[in-house]
Amino acid sequence: MTKTWRLNALHAAVAAALIGLTTAVRADPMQDLKAQIDSLSKKVAELEQKKAADAAQPAATPSNVVTGGATKGSFKLPGSDTSVTLGGYVKLDAIASSRSAGVGSTGDQEYEAGSVPVGPTAGANERYQIVMHARQSRFNLKTSTPTGFGELTTFMEFDLFGGALSGNESVSNSHGLRVRHAYGTLGNLLVGQTWTTLFDVAAYPETVDFGGEAGVIFVRQAQARWTQPFSGGQWAVALENPETVASLTTGASFRADDDRYPDIVGNIKFNTSLGSYSLGAMARQLRVDSATAPASVDQKWGGVIGVTGVVPVLSKDDVRFAAYYGNAIGRYAVGFFTDAILDSSSRIVLPNQWLAMAAYRHAWNANLRSTISMSGLRSANPIGTAGSVNRAAHSAHVNLIWSPVAQANLGLEYIRATREIQNGQKGSLNRLQASAQYLF
Repeated sequence: MTKTWRLNALHAAVAAALIGLTTAVRADPMQDLKAQIDSLSKKVAELEQKKAADAAQPAATPSNVVTGGATKGSFKLPGSDTSVTLGGYVKLDAIASSRSAGVGSTGDQEYEAGSVPVGPTAGANERYQIVMHARQSRFNLKTSTPTGFGELTTFMEFDLFGGALSGNESVSNSHGLRVRHAYGTLGNLLVGQTWTTLFDVAAYPETVDFGGEAGVIFVRQAQARWTQPFSGGQWAVALENPETVASLTTGASFRADDDRYPDIVGNIKFNTSLGSYSLGAMARQLRVDSATAPASVDQKWGGVIGVTGVVPVLSKDDVRFAAYYGNAIGRYAVGFFTDAILDSSSRIVLPNQWLAMAAYRHAWNANLRSTISMSGLRSANPIGTAGSVNRAAHSAHVNLIWSPVAQANLGLEYIRATREIQNGQKGSLNRLQASAQYLF
């Protein structure tokens, strides 16, 4: 029996009593009639007050149901204070390249500065081939849990650019999952794998191509990072995973795998009315002690400094830029450079290197936008460096991206790229790419 039914029944009883009392008024004294009416009115008022109190206090949530989380689009599992959010997207890329990077190379599926064919005939056997793939598609999961030390968050993300499994382009196109991010934060402390602290990811240009520009810092790796906000920005310092990649006098490269100190990285970011800017710096030890290299041990410390920025222009446009210089950029430049070059005495030489990028993004309207970007990087390799070692690269992207709805991007992009190796040989690449991306 519901409260509403009981209340309606009581109202009916009161009405019936009043009718009865009216017919019997000649037999009952007036004082008794008034007392009965007052008593019934009091009971009705009490029931109405209880009904209002019940409506103001919603019923307790059952302990065995999923509920909405504390952040947008999240949910909480039964008996948990942790908000869980699922996300990601599905993306198809269709790519036509003037020359192929080689059979099995991911350079045909994304722009990689080191995969541009070099020499007059390199890659000429596969001109203007078409490649279609969905390997950029990704899935992520993030959580947020309140604690006495602030929010405890975790984030994990995977895509399909891992190693190939049993399938290939002629059968199932199967590919392995690859870990992009796997980290947690508690207060100001981050631990796990994510973007290097050296570069502000907000400065990356928006490209249809997955690989992005040649002239940017691009590394995701394990690290422990402390971030401290201040009025107008934040600073961060991190210890990141070290890895020395060296080039032999033959031109072959190898991973030394005998690093003794983590890479020491710092960054300070300023948010102003004229845009956001960051300054980054890094010190790292480069060490060679490997059976792959000549029988010797050598080590040197190198450093890198750089700046990035995102500057608003007009109402919705922006300019993005980056510039870095040092003698230890190495593998941080999208893997294009090696970290160290061994001379004829098997001693480490750290060449001076630089990279730069500038991009302009224009909003044609609320759903249509374009980015044009140019970038380059170069290494001053010492005399005696093997002729096959990378020396320089340049890239340019221009695109048009349409978002018919908030969670869909349809893009078309042209890429022009060049590569130069130590012996002076050069190569170029022209690429047209179309994509469809659906986010969830």
